[in-house]
Amino acid sequence: MSTTFHRVLAARLFAGVALLGGLLTLTGCERGAPFERPPVDSVQSGYRGTGMTQVYNPRILEPQIEKNQPPAALPPAPSEGPKASQVYQNVKVLGHLSTAEFVRHMTAITAWVAPNEGCTYCHNPANFAEDSKYTKVVARRMIQMTQHINVDWQQHVSNTGVTCYTCHRGQPVPSKIWFTAPPQEKRADFIGTKNGQNTPDMDSVKGASLPYDHYTEYFKEAKPIRVAGDTALPTGNRSSIQQGEFTYGLMMHMSDSLGVNCTYCHNTRSFASWAESPPQRTTAWYGIRMVRDLNLAYMEDLTDVFPQDRKGPLGDVAKVNCATCHQGAYKPLYGAKMAKDHPELTTLVQVVAGAGAGGGAGDAKALAATAAAVAGGGAGSGGKATGK
Repeated sequence: MSTTFHRVLAARLFAGVALLGGLLTLTGCERGAPFERPPVDSVQSGYRGTGMTQVYNPRILEPQIEKNQPPAALPPAPSEGPKASQVYQNVKVLGHLSTAEFVRHMTAITAWVAPNEGCTYCHNPANFAEDSKYTKVVARRMIQMTQHINVDWQQHVSNTGVTCYTCHRGQPVPSKIWFTAPPQEKRADFIGTKNGQNTPDMDSVKGASLPYDHYTEYFKEAKPIRVAGDTALPTGNRSSIQQGEFTYGLMMHMSDSLGVNCTYCHNTRSFASWAESPPQRTTAWYGIRMVRDLNLAYMEDLTDVFPQDRKGPLGDVAKVNCATCHQGAYKPLYGAKMAKDHPELTTLVQVVAGAGAGGGAGDAKALAATAAAVAGGGAGSGGKATGK
């Protein structure tokens, strides 16, 4: 009897310790990864029975909303007075602005891109006009790229538009960029090719075994995006399982970048059917092509400008993808219309060679004083410093 009693007691003690250990483990998991536990919520985005439901976790959404708040807009600057190209030297893109508008933009771009580094991140303080720093050359080109997006890619950005802050969020280098992945090391070719698979990457495919360099396939090259062929095999259908796997990798990236499910763009009744897809699929179609255009026409165009330590392992420059702008939000900054406060970024302006013959070599104190006046709501007077 005594032996049986002790066995039962030992079993209960063991069960109690196991339960306590399980609770401690769950508590540890909850603290280590608090966003993985339920409950989750859902919003129906299509007709009942179509499976078009967006599932989200409030614990993920709350900090995500906080991270996607736009900064307060600077007070508008008067358009009267001398133009920037008449007062400052080497102003090739924003020379049509008044001096006050120009300095307002310089103040804004400093806060958006290099708040800790300040004006000298792009400018030589001894001569603001010169292009000796690569960052200034890049910044000028990025202003042109932003104008190009807002004017020529309204099928994707609509009238919301983008600004430098959309990608940079107060950092000199956007947090979401990509480089071409190095090819597989085959070790005397006896391993064979993995087609870029079975090397789980947390950034591009969220740890799945899908091909991890679909960025090159679709955001640089223009490979067909298909999961299945749309004709029978004898008609010349070349769609393959591997092509479908690359497409799935791209879809994983887009879903994660926008913080949405597949049904944000697709109807589960027929994923391939455009007629039954919501309008967001068309917007995404343009977005893929916009990203490819930006990478080829703007980013790769700067390959010789960037120093080697800013390039990838294969010597290519950083490029953009969906996450660069969206950063987990279905619309960048959840649709905040920052561009309306910066009309200089919503108009294409032809670069003027040798613009700005007037002005001095670059009085940094005058620029700082003017910037302070603009930030404080004053008109500003435009010193002798120069810019983009």
